[in-house]
Amino acid sequence: MNSKISAAALLLPLAAMSHGKQKPNIIFVLCDDMGYGDLACYGQQYIRTPNIDRLASQGMLFTQAYAGSPVSAPSRASLMTGQHTGHCAIRGNKEYWSGSIRYGENTDYAISGQHPLDPAHIVLPEIMKDNGYTTAQFGKWAGGYEGSVSTPDKRGIDEFYGYICQFQAHLYYPNFLNRYSRALGDTAVVREVMEQNIQHPMYGPDYFQRSQYSADIIHRKALEWLDRQDGSTPFYGLFTYTLPHAELVQPQDSILAAYRQQFADDKTYGGSEGSRYNAISHVHAQFAGMITRLDAYVGEIMDMLERKGLASNTILIFSSDNGPHEEGGADPTFFNRDGLLRGLKRQTYEGGIRIPFIVRWPGHVRAGSRSDAQIAFWDIMPTFCDIIGVRDYATRYANPQKERDHFDGISFLPTLRGKSKKQAVHDHLYWEFNETDQVAVRKGDWKLISRGGTCSLYNLATDLHEDHDVAAQHPDIVEQLKAIAHQEHTPSPYFTVTMPK
Repeated sequence: MNSKISAAALLLPLAAMSHGKQKPNIIFVLCDDMGYGDLACYGQQYIRTPNIDRLASQGMLFTQAYAGSPVSAPSRASLMTGQHTGHCAIRGNKEYWSGSIRYGENTDYAISGQHPLDPAHIVLPEIMKDNGYTTAQFGKWAGGYEGSVSTPDKRGIDEFYGYICQFQAHLYYPNFLNRYSRALGDTAVVREVMEQNIQHPMYGPDYFQRSQYSADIIHRKALEWLDRQDGSTPFYGLFTYTLPHAELVQPQDSILAAYRQQFADDKTYGGSEGSRYNAISHVHAQFAGMITRLDAYVGEIMDMLERKGLASNTILIFSSDNGPHEEGGADPTFFNRDGLLRGLKRQTYEGGIRIPFIVRWPGHVRAGSRSDAQIAFWDIMPTFCDIIGVRDYATRYANPQKERDHFDGISFLPTLRGKSKKQAVHDHLYWEFNETDQVAVRKGDWKLISRGGTCSLYNLATDLHEDHDVAAQHPDIVEQLKAIAHQEHTPSPYFTVTMPK
């Protein structure tokens, strides 16, 4: 990195702890591919989520919260960097695979992972670490391939367990998981081989003889880390659980059995060897069970915080990285029969980017409150900085060697505290996604979507489902939003997209 300074080198000396109450702990549970309507507290009628519903009843539920992108890696990058996808280094699920290695009966990649986060731009765990927090992440990383310039050990994470590569996370019974632990003396990310799993093939009927279920293992590691926190040092944990992403598979337990009975006339899926998705029966039962299993995880986190006396000073957030998927046989239409939102994962329609978002913060966030504030993942960084007392984060953490180090978010702390009159609002929100060649701009209730450069315009106030293109009736609005898109886009050599014509 001769021409760039690393983000870690920009960190200022550790901020002194205030003499008053300790800074709040933060746990952010980010699930994978859960749609806006997949929780009972958001209107879901078929899936039981009592713990997340309880979380909503104890905190604030957002109705207009947006992911950073309609797919995983760029959405998570937006959260990490405080940047939208017109500025962020990661704008799609660009994969890096090379070499091979043998695990029992199975050949897997020697190197795998996604395009790395820019090492010259500060990321959220580095800021939290710089301000006195113990940091951890459990689940998917998706911010750089193994051995790249951006892996957890290089980005402010004290402890990591899960998948560096989100392609590997397509399997719930994988050949290996990744670990990095300062406490164990790790100097880099290492692989932990799943010794029982590798005795059976990755594809075919014998796959289901594997017993090391990654979602449960990752959750146990997260709970072990949480149980070690004694309240003497503030902690920040990002729990990037893979549920309910495909593949649709889980242990044969009471959760799955109950849904198999509920969905007696269920669908089957034939499998896809190229994607490593195995054939399954009971598609609807599997998907519903995965969400209820995730809900149980959230309940265990809530219970542990309460048992350890940490709940009153811990902010607990629940959200999803993008809209619902159809991969591995998933059937989002079945579970969202009200048709509230149009679109799925990989689309910039509301269904692809509007996500559940719940915040509980005892003594600060009013229990049972709702907010229609328009927030997005790039607002997480400024909000967390605001909460921990870093008001000038964009100045303090900007890289002086970059011509312009973008930070795109605004803090929604006033909204959390019920002070909506003091809340700054976005002039507009912006997304771009190269894989489906889409660009989207929201300004107020107007929503522009460009597909291959051709624009459509929707008024979300009267057409939330985005059925009626009114571009011809409002050419002035179209031109205004097109100008915003061109203003917010910076070219990327790795992720090209057709801008609005």
